[in-house]
Amino acid sequence: MRKIRLNILSLNQSVTQNQSFAVILSETDGNRRLPIVIGAFEAQAIALIMENVKIMRPMTHDLMKNVIVQLGGTLEEVRISNLSEGVFFAELVLKKNGELFTIDSRTSDAIAMAIRFDCPVYTYETILEMGGITVDEPEEKEEKKKEKEPPKEEKAKPKSTSSKKTQDLTSFALPELQKLLTKALENEDYEQAAGIRDEISKREKS
Repeated sequence: MRKIRLNILSLNQSVTQNQSFAVILSETDGNRRLPIVIGAFEAQAIALIMENVKIMRPMTHDLMKNVIVQLGGTLEEVRISNLSEGVFFAELVLKKNGELFTIDSRTSDAIAMAIRFDCPVYTYETILEMGGITVDEPEEKEEKKKEKEPPKEEKAKPKSTSSKKTQDLTSFALPELQKLLTKALENEDYEQAAGIRDEISKREKS
């Protein structure tokens, strides 16, 4: 099965779950995004490395890295290997003395380890199809923006869409959900877009 490489695009506070964060992974050679909700502790562990913050004592993921290195191993890669009932599963691929070892891991911990070892993060096409969001290329977004913009003298004030983050998506009709999805993608709110996409898929299957 062909692996697809991902990069860490951003880390944001979750709009769907209290005291949680969303790490957004982007496809290296494509225009899909994979939003994954993680806990505050794991978000902090990732943010410290992203922002190059130095700490006095090692945190849990730093300790794990130190143990692996001291035992003569290294982290070769991280694989986001499965998605079941909204939960992502991951694997750490360790290497020692030329031998590879695969260890089950929470995805948040796996990403925190990957960023410390500066190793690649991969997933598979099936995972991106189920949990990913496709975004327009910059040129396409600009063209769509031009098409939607009315003449300047007739341009209306944009309507606020902030209420969609607090409203139950089941209260929206399907055409409204399609509009909300488009707006979320334009705003690069991939976590919200994923939730809207899932609601649309649920409606279409029923």
